Amino acid sequence: MKIRTRITLQFSIIVSIILIGFSFTIYFLLSNFRNQEFNDRLKDKALTTVKLLSDVDEVNNELLKIIDRNIVNPLPEEKVFIYDFEGKLVYCSLEIDVDEIEKNILNKIRLEKEIQFATNDRESVGILFVGKYDTYIVVASAFDKYGLSKLNYLRIVLFVGIIISIVLIIVIGLFFSKQALSPISNVVNQIDKITASNLNLRVDEGNAKDEIAQLAIKFNKMLERLDAAFETQRSFVSNASHELRTPLTALTGQLEVALMNEETNNPWEVLRTLLNDIKQLNKLSNGLLDLAQANLDVSEIKLEVIRIDELIGLARAELIKRNKNYKLVLNFDEFPDEKWLTLRANEQLLKSALVNIMENACKYSSNFTAEITLKFDNQNISISIADKGIGIEEADLQNIFEPFFRSRNAKVFSGHGIGLTLTKKIIELHKGKIVVNSKLGEGTVVTVVIPHL
Repeated sequence: MKIRTRITLQFSIIVSIILIGFSFTIYFLLSNFRNQEFNDRLKDKALTTVKLLSDVDEVNNELLKIIDRNIVNPLPEEKVFIYDFEGKLVYCSLEIDVDEIEKNILNKIRLEKEIQFATNDRESVGILFVGKYDTYIVVASAFDKYGLSKLNYLRIVLFVGIIISIVLIIVIGLFFSKQALSPISNVVNQIDKITASNLNLRVDEGNAKDEIAQLAIKFNKMLERLDAAFETQRSFVSNASHELRTPLTALTGQLEVALMNEETNNPWEVLRTLLNDIKQLNKLSNGLLDLAQANLDVSEIKLEVIRIDELIGLARAELIKRNKNYKLVLNFDEFPDEKWLTLRANEQLLKSALVNIMENACKYSSNFTAEITLKFDNQNISISIADKGIGIEEADLQNIFEPFFRSRNAKVFSGHGIGLTLTKKIIELHKGKIVVNSKLGEGTVVTVVIPHL
């Protein structure tokens, strides 16, 4: 079922229930009012008649009947019966024989002093009246011809009104649901036009205040993220293809040269050269794999509790093992509470990030030395890695985290431009941040801030 149809149906049912309930309430109240008003008139008639007979000495049965026949606006089919306390009929407003009141009703009037009852369409009031000389039981009954006719007319009007109202509610509901959902239809039509080839298109955000506008805003933000992801992917594939092609071309060229000069080439020299190229290719491949893993959602990565000092020690040992000329000096600003040394992290990924930063610091320093400083507060661990190397131009600082980007003064050193990109993604996976400060020719300080337990 479409939302428009469901909204119309729900709206129509709710309003119809309210309308029907309101109509029944009106009918019930007016019916009670009619009944009470008619009974009050019957009571007045009964009391007037019995008082004339009981308290006025000059009035007898014949005179009372004349008075009853000549009264203005009598009740339809009016009857008045007056009995003495023993139940003997002493007065009847009609001259013809009529069925008298049943004894059980007379007994009930004696007990309760006043009752209301109905027989078929006739309504009656019975009263125990204490007169000047005697006690009487008076019963007045009549048929409320005009009241019941008005009530019946009201019933017809309400029934027809409910039917017409429900039809109008459905028609109006369809119209307004269409109007209310038209912005969503516009958004859907705009979304249909967006494909992988035109992710730069955006959905109209309308007044930017209502719920549909908020939906459009959220969708546009999602498109921006998708567009950035697609662009990153295209750039990554293009750059990765280029970077992989270079060592493979070098390997192929060296093998071809070696085969053409089999007799003059030193095979050990060729093997050493090939081994260096293969190492570079292996390093690039590992970097690409680590970068792909760093792009995973944090929920898909195994985290465990580790100590930051032990992790830095492992990263330092691994880097020195790779290159024995590198030197790393570790400084504690002040030794912290032991619990501040622990954090929840993926040891392999975070170690890889720290190794990348340490390796860059040592590689770009003239003396292959970097200084590591640890600081702590009640929330975060701050790891600063400083070098006295070539530094980074200010114009290049904003691009250093882009995949395969390398500063112009760094291109004389070996590398592929993956390390800092990988490092930034790993740090962000651990809810941390990385800041780089550098001056050309003076050195660079990379600071990693990451929350501890």
